Amino acid sequence: MKSLIVEDDFTARKLMQVYLSDLGESFIAVNGKEAVEVVTDAIEKNEPFDLICMDIMMPEMNGIEAVKIIRQIEKENGIEGLNGVKIIMTTAKGQSEDIFGAFNTGCGAYILKPVRKPALMKEIERLGLFQDQS
Repeated sequence: MKSLIVEDDFTARKLMQVYLSDLGESFIAVNGKEAVEVVTDAIEKNEPFDLICMDIMMPEMNGIEAVKIIRQIEKENGIEGLNGVKIIMTTAKGQSEDIFGAFNTGCGAYILKPVRKPALMKEIERLGLFQDQS
């Protein structure tokens, strides 16, 4: 599984890398703008990501804005619906408008911070990216 961790907090980013290390190769971006650039490059090379873990609150471009653009880039490249990258939004904010906003942009899951490995693995499995072997 090829994943992209989009997180402006260094500690949270490194922790997510540790959580995902057994599942395949992980890449990082520190804000939504960087994420859009990395995803665009991956799609152009025909090496799209399987999973994006996207923080909502980040400088330069927030996660919801980035997901909207990523979904548009996918659409422009003929990638739609279930063929698109699976996106898990992560945030410290748990207000219902944030949750609805995230799902309306096309994310498949929403995890409140601090992200715990069991919760992350449960959502990854629910999204159909791997089967729990335990």
